[in-house]
Amino acid sequence: MNKLKHAGKSALAAIMVLTMSVTVLAACGTNKSAEQPGSSPDASKAVNKDTKKEISISMFDRGKVPTEEGTYEDNRWTKWIDENSPVKVKWIPVARNQAQPKLNALIAAGEAPDLIWEYDRNYISQLANQGAIQPIGDYIDKYSTTYKAYLEKHPELQPYLKFNGQVYAVSFTRETLANHGMWIRQDWLDKLGLAAPTTVEELIEVARKFKDGDPDGNGQADTVPIALSASAHSIEQAFFFTSENQWYVEDEQLQFGRILDRYADTLTFQKQLFDEGLIDKEYITDTNFQRSSQLLTTGKAGIYFGNWDIEELNNNLVKNDPNVKMVPLESISSKYGKNGLFQEAPPSVLTAFNSKMSEDQIQAAIQFIDWMLEDGWVPLKYGEENVHYTLVDGVRQKRDPDKFKKEVSYASEYAIMIDNVLQPEMFLAMAAQDEISQNYAKVKGKSLEIAMKNKYRRDIPYSPDFPELTQLIATFAPIAQQIEAKVVTGGNSMSPAEGLNELRKEWKRLGGENVEKLAQAWYDANINNLKYR
Repeated sequence: MNKLKHAGKSALAAIMVLTMSVTVLAACGTNKSAEQPGSSPDASKAVNKDTKKEISISMFDRGKVPTEEGTYEDNRWTKWIDENSPVKVKWIPVARNQAQPKLNALIAAGEAPDLIWEYDRNYISQLANQGAIQPIGDYIDKYSTTYKAYLEKHPELQPYLKFNGQVYAVSFTRETLANHGMWIRQDWLDKLGLAAPTTVEELIEVARKFKDGDPDGNGQADTVPIALSASAHSIEQAFFFTSENQWYVEDEQLQFGRILDRYADTLTFQKQLFDEGLIDKEYITDTNFQRSSQLLTTGKAGIYFGNWDIEELNNNLVKNDPNVKMVPLESISSKYGKNGLFQEAPPSVLTAFNSKMSEDQIQAAIQFIDWMLEDGWVPLKYGEENVHYTLVDGVRQKRDPDKFKKEVSYASEYAIMIDNVLQPEMFLAMAAQDEISQNYAKVKGKSLEIAMKNKYRRDIPYSPDFPELTQLIATFAPIAQQIEAKVVTGGNSMSPAEGLNELRKEWKRLGGENVEKLAQAWYDANINNLKYR
């Protein structure tokens, strides 16, 4: 394993200026240099590893740790964390697409980790209502320095951390609110003499031309115009302002997105894409979207419903065909207007504390959070200076994309606190100097601008969080998925209108009408605190 050198204080100061975190460190009076993996800690920070408390933390297993690097539980970065942080950490990986069921099973068995993190605020609310996690506001006041000062600088986080009037989680502001994004093959548009689509109807027409017009030039009608990802359905729902787990304010009344009248338009759109062969016919069984990714990277798809940043997919595609030109596609409009694609609320991951933790364990966990926010996240995100990046005029410039992908890209899963803000102009300076990286950096900056160009409709900052609702959603979601799959893939067996009726019947059967009344009462009582920032 590469030995990582101790970063000098002046170099770290330059880095912190770039990442906009020096203010927090100065406010806390703790601007210390972060030891790099493999180095010895400062004498002032060194802790006998035998005396360190141990905590356990959940994490998402995304299958990105190369065999030669080890496992999510044991690799260069877990060793570095144990060496340099104030605690030892036992990491509990859970598969990303099965995270909540796995965590629920661990909680039921009494084997849940001390710290549980998720992006889904509704899930954290569910754990709070179940008594699986505990309030931590008093402990933050008592034991924290860095994070407590950080919260004072970011009061916009506070409403998201509270459940039933008490603080149950910690979080940090996102590097960017951008999340979803659409991409299109500009070279295919140019070859077929087409303009980038701006409406739902134009998107369908372009997809048809990609399907029938032989854009890859192999003389066969073998293209699948639109490749999907885990974000695809949310993108399709955004066109019609019908996010499936979001509440909308219609005439001062809260209404659930998945049973709105216009949800039938979402189903109609999805069904049309399937019936006309504009998406992969096997998309339902492609649960990890590997097949869909291969369609894109092997040049068989020309439109991608994914995230705003697709560097790895783009690089694989360009390696297969250097003439490819993937460009970001702005959100399109429907008869309801133009909605931005999904943009996040300010907080990133929400980290909650197991209700079985003792005060000593909580103190140790908060010390770890302070350390991570102050020092720990930097190498976990960027790697080792002069190995994975070079500091050029205060900017971390990636040296070798393949080496970074292998040795560092998975490490960000351990950074449960990050103090960083991304700006479009940063990417070109940060990218490796090879042609592929430099070309993508230009496109990436443009993609971030496009992703944030149109505001995503979010009528309230977060959903109601009472127990009846969380239970209803948990029960309703898999039933709704089955109904929707029948509408989209079942030919004439169920029309979109019939599907919407079935969704509403199930919602009502499961207690939806009562939940709507409770949600409205919650909204009326909290309306002054729910003005979206």
